[in-house]
Amino acid sequence: MFKLLSYLFLVLLFMQSEVAHATQVHAAPEGLYVHQLAHSFFILSLGTFIYWLRERGLTRDKGWRLLQYCALCFILWNLDAIIAHYLESREGLFRIVQEGGFFARIEPNPGHEWATLLFYFSKMDHLFCVPGIIFLYAALRYLLGNGPKSFLDIRKNQ
Repeated sequence: MFKLLSYLFLVLLFMQSEVAHATQVHAAPEGLYVHQLAHSFFILSLGTFIYWLRERGLTRDKGWRLLQYCALCFILWNLDAIIAHYLESREGLFRIVQEGGFFARIEPNPGHEWATLLFYFSKMDHLFCVPGIIFLYAALRYLLGNGPKSFLDIRKNQ
């Protein structure tokens, strides 16, 4: 009975969902600055993580190497998101027609075709994010099943 109520609760919860955008728009300038700083901090953190993985020789192990690829994908995703946010916040480069609709399109203003093309490709952030998630899943799965039990085991094998 509890299981049935749990499933019913989940179904009702998903029926209440609304549209969620991968690249969020922030109306106020302060929100965008903080958001861009968060992306930058995420890049810095992941870069530091990759540095330490390589410095300690952990990338010789398959699980940690997959985790390194995950971090690299998320660095690319963050760079892509920074570009998308920046271009979206600029006025006069392009205009989005029927935004959110099935027939939405981006129309460049004269002389800004390159920015429109860059914005179009930057909105495909899933090309970096999804592989990152897959690498994360594969790394955690490998480390759970085959990885060393602790960092001390890693040190012993070096």
